[in-house]
Amino acid sequence: MMNLLEEAIVYSTIMYQGKVRKIKNTPFILHPLEVAQILSTMTDDFEIIAAGVLHDVVEDTDGTLGEIRKRFGERVAMLVDSETESEFPDESKADSWFKRKEYALEKLRNSTDIGVKMLWLADKLSNLRSLARSYGEVGEKLWENLHQKDPAMQLRYYKAIAEHTEMDLNKTGVYKEYIDRINYIWPGTFDSSKAKYKKYREVSVDHCERIGKGAKSDVYRYDDELIIKVYNSKNTYKDVEQEIGMTRTAFVMGLPTAISFGIVAVGSRYGAMFELIDAKTISELIAKNPEHIEYYAGVMADLALQIHGTEQEDEALFPDASAQLQGWVERAFIDEDEALASRIMELVQAIPPTTHLVHGDFHTGNVFLSNGEPMFIDVDRMSAGNAILDVSSVYLFYVGYGDLDPAKIEDFMGFSSETARQFYHVFIRRYLQTDDEALIDSVTRKAALLASVRLIGQLKKHGALSEKDRSAVDSLLQKIRDLSATVDSLAI
Repeated sequence: MMNLLEEAIVYSTIMYQGKVRKIKNTPFILHPLEVAQILSTMTDDFEIIAAGVLHDVVEDTDGTLGEIRKRFGERVAMLVDSETESEFPDESKADSWFKRKEYALEKLRNSTDIGVKMLWLADKLSNLRSLARSYGEVGEKLWENLHQKDPAMQLRYYKAIAEHTEMDLNKTGVYKEYIDRINYIWPGTFDSSKAKYKKYREVSVDHCERIGKGAKSDVYRYDDELIIKVYNSKNTYKDVEQEIGMTRTAFVMGLPTAISFGIVAVGSRYGAMFELIDAKTISELIAKNPEHIEYYAGVMADLALQIHGTEQEDEALFPDASAQLQGWVERAFIDEDEALASRIMELVQAIPPTTHLVHGDFHTGNVFLSNGEPMFIDVDRMSAGNAILDVSSVYLFYVGYGDLDPAKIEDFMGFSSETARQFYHVFIRRYLQTDDEALIDSVTRKAALLASVRLIGQLKKHGALSEKDRSAVDSLLQKIRDLSATVDSLAI
């Protein structure tokens, strides 16, 4: 009786009969067999290796995912599906190349199954071996025979796979060869150390207090002197390295930011360690001492003024914030009121460019008091733009969330929505340095408009809306309509 892997080989051979590869016209079956062989050097899990034999069946033959599920089981079908690209029947393979690859990469980014990462790495190494052989023979003419003829786009794709498999597989020979093949075709892409054994310092946060959380990371108190920012599984080594670099740049510019002194492994995720002696987030301090809300709101307002008063001399250091703002509008108004979307986009695009900095994710969970001095973290969204970006974030975190669901503020910040609302009112007066109610109301309406746009985007982030979320979106859209009728400019 055949085992799972033998059955997969027989089935795949039948399905690929007569099919050949684009390069060299070799029998197609040789590719899935090579993928299976590569996988066998990383694992003895027959389900993963069988998925290697079957990974292109749905995409390149008449086989279906349902048939694979019936014959080989749920996990094999899941692994095959992770590598099966979406179809765009109205577009050519060349025209749909970018979309197909991006949608497929999203499956890799979201997966927590090591088998998915192994399968992707093995498949793409097999492809790179073939590309490298042809590149050695014909050079740049190689790209003429592919659907994607731009070598830079090809490199972007293969680099993304290296970055999303590095944490789990960088110790394998497969990963090392993968890096070597990329560097052969695109010299200098990766430092040669990437192809050597690399062991990150491993730390655990199992018994550590979580003192902050956000969309991309959680922050833990490791001991009296250290905190660890643990990134979610979508973040690569490159993302962490880039944020550390931006933090150092902000520090050199005179801003009070904590500098990471090392990247660590926290399970299967990356972490960045910061030395913040006897430091607590301002969220923690407000939760313990809500009677001092005016002091903490004043600290945050003064810090915002310091950031917003800082200009970058080299425009290449931090990106233009307009892209982030426009992204909020685009996400919020998918399949919504087109006229309203156009009106809000016009307001966003009319904000004049500036070299002044904004934090991009400004709230009390990202600011520590260390020896009485504020220090901020999370600079990956720092950019050059109008201060409304940060002021609208403050409105979102301390008023907008509370209007939507008071429990959301309590869960995120650790204190009540009433305290949060009080924080905003103190903050905005201190930030604007005025008690002029007309000016405060004008800026608050602008902040509320952008915060509402951002809230809709967050509600839509996870796909189909529940009845409750649909009702919330409709309410926010009406709020945006009302506010946009009173706002001529979003700049402050």
